[in-house]
Amino acid sequence: MQTLARRNLLLSLAAAPALLPTMLRAQAAQAGLITGNVCVLAPELAEGPFYTEPALMRRDITEGSAGTPLVMRLQVVDAACAPITGARVDVWHCDASGVYSAFAEGGGGAAAAAQSFLRGSQMTDDLGVASFVTIYPGWYPGRAVHVHYKVYLNTREMVTSQMFFAENVSREVYAASPIYAARGNADVPLDSDRIARRAGDGAVCAVEVLDGVLTASLVVGIGTAGLAG
Repeated sequence: MQTLARRNLLLSLAAAPALLPTMLRAQAAQAGLITGNVCVLAPELAEGPFYTEPALMRRDITEGSAGTPLVMRLQVVDAACAPITGARVDVWHCDASGVYSAFAEGGGGAAAAAQSFLRGSQMTDDLGVASFVTIYPGWYPGRAVHVHYKVYLNTREMVTSQMFFAENVSREVYAASPIYAARGNADVPLDSDRIARRAGDGAVCAVEVLDGVLTASLVVGIGTAGLAG
């Protein structure tokens, strides 16, 4: 049943034209971007809960966490849309139950505090892309569905921000899996989340099915003026 539900989910999302229109996808690809986002600078947002400086340079951050498989891609570019190679991207998010690892106060108590699931780092490639294998994030009270991230150039922190997920996508994912369905949808919709409103539409990732895998992509623009070459 789980396999069938996931297959139906992928078929449903793959057929949803609102997620990433064909023309927009083509224009983005021509510009070397992985989504149709314009190259606006990513907004500086609250770091939010439970960041820890990682020593976890890894692509697969699941550590056995149960949930719908997700590939997450963040493409770091400058204000002119040129990809930035060799930037470090850190990500962290809660599991399907709304629990963060590495902190007892993250919802999972001492057991979660001793773990490092759903957090890690990657360096951007020649296209400016850092890619992670994870699960679709859950939610915790008072917030819309989101993932936290930081971008560093060398040792300099360039931006701390968050990426968000369209509500129709989250509803589809949650309904298709009992792991999420038991909790229902987030108690705060995207347009009522003050951080999401401040971030704007450019912080909402594009979700599509690529090679049979649910994939979330976001273009992250950072300011590089004044940096030494």
